[in-house]
Amino acid sequence: MSLPLSPPIAPMLAKASGVIPAGVEGEWHYEPKWDGFRCIVFRDGDRLELASRNERPFTRYFPELIGPLLEQLPERCVVDGEIVVPDATGRGLDFDALLQRIHPAESRVRRLAAETPSSFVAFDLLAIGDRSLMEVPLRERHALLTDVLAGAGRQVFLCPSTTDHAVAERWFVEFEGAGLDGVVAKRSADPYTPDKRTLVKVKHLRTADCVVAGYRIHKDGQGVGSLLLGLHDDGGRLHHVGVTASFTVKRRTELLDELAPLRENALEGHPWRDWAEAQAHAEGRLPGAQSRWNAGKDLSWIPIRAERVAEVTFGQLEKGRFRHGSSFLRWRPDREPASCRYDQLDVADPVSFHDVVTSRI
Repeated sequence: MSLPLSPPIAPMLAKASGVIPAGVEGEWHYEPKWDGFRCIVFRDGDRLELASRNERPFTRYFPELIGPLLEQLPERCVVDGEIVVPDATGRGLDFDALLQRIHPAESRVRRLAAETPSSFVAFDLLAIGDRSLMEVPLRERHALLTDVLAGAGRQVFLCPSTTDHAVAERWFVEFEGAGLDGVVAKRSADPYTPDKRTLVKVKHLRTADCVVAGYRIHKDGQGVGSLLLGLHDDGGRLHHVGVTASFTVKRRTELLDELAPLRENALEGHPWRDWAEAQAHAEGRLPGAQSRWNAGKDLSWIPIRAERVAEVTFGQLEKGRFRHGSSFLRWRPDREPASCRYDQLDVADPVSFHDVVTSRI
């Protein structure tokens, strides 16, 4: 491509914060934090390229976006944004459907493109025509982006934004039901800084008490890599809801010794006995299921007696599972495993994707 900016370009990164930053009027630019695939779009005439956060090509996985992007973006531009899949029922975003799009078979990608079409939410303009905007302040880049996307709306959307701290705090609460992670804050005067953590992200964070029913060995073969978490439904069935990981090297070894006694007779009455014996399952999000990101990744696990309860952090619940990995806080010896139920979780009311992208404050 003959654009002033060509792939690869690393996106700006964010550092975590517990509060939404505030300053003088107009100092901060706030946006919803999307839970999709970060994507930079390069367009030069009829040529279009989609690059992931890790600078890998995305174009083949989202063929349904090519037409709308060519139709609605300027002929020569570079745009930063997020690819998301709106839930077909109008209940926000479907991250699970988005994950399924990363598949080597073109026929499967084409089928899913028709069944669960994606959308692109644009939040920054890095170049237009022959002009690079990397050194231009955000407030000016955003004004240009607003102009070029005026009237867009068929799978290509301008990200809602505000400079009003009170509005950002309201969005943080209201948009959670759409599957959004929280709020991102950017300094209005900043240039575009690739691969630097100059953004601030404020994410939803809650805790839950979960049954620990198994673990996986760390990829280096030393110690516990992750604990498998479960919650009971109203009928008493234990569902796998995710994992908690990110233990230190020392803690991984300690956990292996700590959990060793619970391996004895673990399969007797284990709620996931069938999964443990099969160590694989063709459908669903089960402990032995194949990774959608890496077909060769070892997801085998070791069952333990489901007698331990762990308090963990989590951000979002989607289709009965924690959407991202959770963080281990502590063991809860005061809790009975049977008391670890879904009804302890505070789940936001659903909000449609359309209601989010049409929010113009």
